[in-house]
Amino acid sequence: MTEEYENMTVSELKEVLREKGLPVSGTKKTLIERLSEGSKPEEVVEEVVEEVVEEVVEEVVEESADEDFDEEYEDFDDGEWDDEEPEFHVAKQKPELDPEMQEALELRNSQSKSTPTFRRTEWFRYKRLSRSGWRRPKGMDNSQRKNLKYRGSKVRIGHGKVSTARGLHPSGFREVLVYNTLDLENLNPASEAARIGSTVGGRKREQIHLKADELGIRILNRRRNL
Repeated sequence: MTEEYENMTVSELKEVLREKGLPVSGTKKTLIERLSEGSKPEEVVEEVVEEVVEEVVEEVVEESADEDFDEEYEDFDDGEWDDEEPEFHVAKQKPELDPEMQEALELRNSQSKSTPTFRRTEWFRYKRLSRSGWRRPKGMDNSQRKNLKYRGSKVRIGHGKVSTARGLHPSGFREVLVYNTLDLENLNPASEAARIGSTVGGRKREQIHLKADELGIRILNRRRNL
C-alpha cells in the first residue's frame, strides 16, 4: 500500500486524505506516513479537542493571575507612579442661565441654521475679498445692491437674532478680552468667559491658563500645546 502511495502525486495524496477526513498539510513523505498509519478521523478530532482545551485552560490561568494582581494593588494610589505624565486640566465651566436666557439661546441657535452666509461683493473674483467680512454693496450698477439672485444675500433687519441673547457666546457666556492675569480677577465665572488677546505671548498665555484654572474661569481660545 505504501508503494502505491509513493507513485501518486501530492495533489492525489491530498484528495485521498480529504476523503478520509485527515489533515492535508505537510510534505509528501508526511502525507504518505499519515495514509499508511490509517489514523481515523475520530483520533484527529480528539487531538484538536485536546489542543483547544489546553488553550482555554491557559487563558483562564492568565485571567486569574490578572485578577489577583488587581486585588493586590486595588488600594494603590496611582499618583505614586513617578513615570506617569500629569493629566492635562481644562476648565470647562458652564454658565448659570435662567430659563428665559436658555430659551433665547435655543431660539437663536435654531434661527442661525436658516440664516444665509453673507459674502462681500466680488468675493469669488478676488482672494483677498473672500477672506474679508461683510461690506455693504455700493455703486449704482452693483448687482448685489440690486438684490440679483445670483449675487448672494444682503444683510437686512430680518436676519437679526433674539435681542436677549445678542452678543453671547454659543455656550451662553459673555466674552471678555483679557491680556494678563490681573484681568481675570474682575471676571464672574458664572456668566463670563475669557478670550485671550491675539498679541499675548506664549509665556504670559500659559500664566493666564494656570490662573484661570485656579479661579474656575473658562478660556474660549485655549491652546492645548502649552
